[in-house]
Amino acid sequence: MARVLINFAHPALEKSRVHAHLLRVIRNMPGITFNDLYEQYPDLDVNVAREQKLLEQHDIIFMQHPFYWYSAPAIVKQWMDLVLEHGWAYGHTGKALQGKYFSNIITAGGSEHSYQRDGHHGHTVQDFLLPFIQTAKLCNMHYAAPYVIYGVHRQDISDIQEDAVRLKQVLERLRDDKFDLTPLPGLENLTQILQLPAQTR
Repeated sequence: MARVLINFAHPALEKSRVHAHLLRVIRNMPGITFNDLYEQYPDLDVNVAREQKLLEQHDIIFMQHPFYWYSAPAIVKQWMDLVLEHGWAYGHTGKALQGKYFSNIITAGGSEHSYQRDGHHGHTVQDFLLPFIQTAKLCNMHYAAPYVIYGVHRQDISDIQEDAVRLKQVLERLRDDKFDLTPLPGLENLTQILQLPAQTR
């Protein structure tokens, strides 16, 4: 079984429709560690030792957050600045995260087409996620395909429920299945793992 960590960041969860529903489905999943950063650190005073220990204990690490201004809420940057220390996460002696998988679970207001090079935003979501991709590379991790939910402003409750079930299925596959993880960085959206065949490793 892979050990999966979700670092969740939403500064206004009480106003959220999508993430609030996702959390009701995934927050207490057996075998998934859920770490609410704003709940833990309302003053952004991140406990570096605690967070590093969590990272060391898990194989697959997600940053779950809304896609704010083509990026993430402020605490995610604070977390990365403090937790991913030189000599621990990167550098000649920084091997603590080597071989782990790192990615994002994000919600975007725009449609999938709007995040194409000929769309409204002029770039793909992966383009905007380059700081996370490069961070994974610097820390000797593999950046897996992100899990992206597009068009959340237009979703009704049935759409949100479907996305929550799909995310739960993806997390269960990552947690339970014995399948080759190496294709993950080459996928466009992590939902595609539901089509990957199970393999014995």
